[in-house]
Amino acid sequence: MITKEKYEFAQARIEELLPLVDDNMPANDKMAIELSLMSDIVIFYENEHYPIEKPTVSELIDFYLEEKGMTQKQLAIEIGLSPSCVNDYISGRSEPTLHNAGLICRILEIPPTVMLGF
Repeated sequence: MITKEKYEFAQARIEELLPLVDDNMPANDKMAIELSLMSDIVIFYENEHYPIEKPTVSELIDFYLEEKGMTQKQLAIEIGLSPSCVNDYISGRSEPTLHNAGLICRILEIPPTVMLGF
């Protein structure tokens, strides 16, 4: 079990080791190994105590629209749907059909596994 004290120690040790370890250092160097172990402790603790929820379909669509600099109306035209239908997807009032989800993934370049929640 990783306690909060161990987690905080690992965080502090990472801060000390980061300036000393670089990509050119051999993987079997004791500082590189220690940095890896301390990182594993922090990751494990944070995954257990601060899990990040997977985004919803509506959050994904909204995020990727912004990333692509597209409007809801532009996406609707690309898919061949009404802007109100796309707005329903983004607001969470409805979810796209599998066919429409595939089109959205292709147009917005969303990895399908992300859209499916994997």
